[in-house]
Amino acid sequence: MGSSSSSFPPRNIYLDVEGKVQKQVVFSRHCSPCDIKELLCSSSNLPNAAIKVVNPEGAMVSIDATMPTNSPFLYKVVPLSTDQPGREDMFQSVLSQVAEQFTAFRISELKSEVTNRLAALEKRVEVEGLKVVEIEKCKNDLKKLRDEMTSRGGSCSCKFNFSEEGKKVTPRRDVPTYPKYTLSQETIEALKKPTFDVWHWEHNEMLSCLEFMYHDLGLVKEFNMNPITLKRWLLAIQENYRNNPFHNFRHCFCVSQMMYGMIHLCNLQGKLTLTDLGILMTTAVCHDLDHPGYNNRYQINARTELAVRYNDISPLENHHCAVAFQILSLPECNIFANVDPEAFKKIRQAIITLILATDMARHGEILEGFKQKLDNFDFSNEDHVMCLQKVLIKCCDISNEVRPTEVAEPWVDCLLEEYFMQSDREKSEGLPVAPFMDRDKVTKPTAQIGFIKFVLIPMFETVMKLFPQIEEIMVQPLRDSRDHYEELKQLEDSMTE
Repeated sequence: MGSSSSSFPPRNIYLDVEGKVQKQVVFSRHCSPCDIKELLCSSSNLPNAAIKVVNPEGAMVSIDATMPTNSPFLYKVVPLSTDQPGREDMFQSVLSQVAEQFTAFRISELKSEVTNRLAALEKRVEVEGLKVVEIEKCKNDLKKLRDEMTSRGGSCSCKFNFSEEGKKVTPRRDVPTYPKYTLSQETIEALKKPTFDVWHWEHNEMLSCLEFMYHDLGLVKEFNMNPITLKRWLLAIQENYRNNPFHNFRHCFCVSQMMYGMIHLCNLQGKLTLTDLGILMTTAVCHDLDHPGYNNRYQINARTELAVRYNDISPLENHHCAVAFQILSLPECNIFANVDPEAFKKIRQAIITLILATDMARHGEILEGFKQKLDNFDFSNEDHVMCLQKVLIKCCDISNEVRPTEVAEPWVDCLLEEYFMQSDREKSEGLPVAPFMDRDKVTKPTAQIGFIKFVLIPMFETVMKLFPQIEEIMVQPLRDSRDHYEELKQLEDSMTE
């Protein structure tokens, strides 16, 4: 609340002193009753003692900053007996205290501010109510489509059908709400940096951030996307990430945000086409769809339906692709609906190629292919660009250690939790157990040191040759992380000894 001083001019009080002298007393609205009382005593040639102020009719006037001006009639200052204060003294004292307590408040201002805030809240409730209606419509549309797909059974028109019974990986079923989250300028700038803290955001906020990225990069305009379709697609994407400790929707957002950050950091908007950027972002969003929390090695050793379906060849990555395009096959979720069919074929093939490239079994092959093109890299060469895109999606997929320690380290705990779930299951089923996933053999330092030294740093240093600007922001944090875990390892060893 509050107001400028010009709205409250100083008070002018006129006094009758000894029946013959007229004195003017001036004070501001900020004066306390005690200050005003002292000023009145001084003007009336009275000692600084108990006084009261009366008007010409003899009625007592409250001594405080709100006392009314009195020209042309005069107030009289009357001393009070200090021996036996009467009822008037007590009343004056109480009145002064009350006035002092409430001098700072302006009831009319408070009423005005409350009215304005109430109007703003009513408007916000009205807007949010409209959004809720839109969300409910999206949910109902998705439910109808899902029910229709289920009712068709084996005659499903899409190429990939996951509704059959048996041992399989099932998608999540309930569609989350998606209230609008307005991004601040601070958040928009932070989104472009690898230091972005992905732990402070709720699902609806992450969805809003992803939606913003597509708009900001010009992908909505480039592919002529219906903004409502983009919202429905993102909802369906979130619905089909499971609540695994690591491979969940937050990981999807983490990888997508890092891709968005690298696009800005490496100035890829000036080097790649908007179609290429759309392929990179969509791959990042879809790359781990419906991940079951058990890796390819488990799928193959346990002979799961996924391993059988995809002939032990990257079963998870093939499944992620299939779920991605099953979602896009729904008219309400097809963000590429307005793209030329021939152009969509190329987009689809590129997304499949990049998702399959996230299989770590192909890490060496993909990195070596990129290295061979580095010396004469040509951004106008489709083969060169595809090699770069493969490496970029790989970098983003395993980029947690690029982030600050307080952001990166919780991801290690999540990953180890998922590893231990798998190794416990492998032991119970009599399957081989990888040492780096065995809770009895692995620690955080031993899990991270080799991965950072022999996988992350070599790959990011290779990318650094093409984009030197990533050294300080991405490569140096990896070196610091390696040193951090090596120190922890030495501490563990010394404690063991």
